Amino acid sequence: MKTAIYPGTFDPITNGHLDIVRRASTLFDKVTIAVTDNPYKTPLFSRAERTQMIGHVLNDLRCENVEVDSFEGLLVDYVMNKGALAIVRGLRATSDFEFEFQMALVNRKLAPDVITVFLMPNERYTYLNSTIVKELASYHANIACFVPPFVEQKLKEKMERL
Repeated sequence: MKTAIYPGTFDPITNGHLDIVRRASTLFDKVTIAVTDNPYKTPLFSRAERTQMIGHVLNDLRCENVEVDSFEGLLVDYVMNKGALAIVRGLRATSDFEFEFQMALVNRKLAPDVITVFLMPNERYTYLNSTIVKELASYHANIACFVPPFVEQKLKEKMERL
């Protein structure tokens, strides 16, 4: 079974992320969305909340070969522990490429058998990221075209409590 890991903070998951998930799910037998924390970011949602949101969204999408999990630590350790052969990363712009290319080379050095697969989202999502969505939500803007309805609701609830 060919398994891929799609890691990220997903704070929150967007339609752009889901576009990458759909694309990856056609290439691999199994895709695991692996939610983690970035020590350089302060997430709006806890890792448990993000994992729960993604699980709910996956149920709605009926992605049979996609699961959600969370992890701490080094990505390549997680990938190898899961028996995966690939890391999936989305690329929106050339600025993404520079960072992702560097990380792929480091991961290759640490785990030579793990490959990194870069996928481009549909062009309608090339400008979209979680930071933009959170900022728009903080101003009570309409974000329905950027995130699934369940995530939109969770963002509204979170913003009301801040």
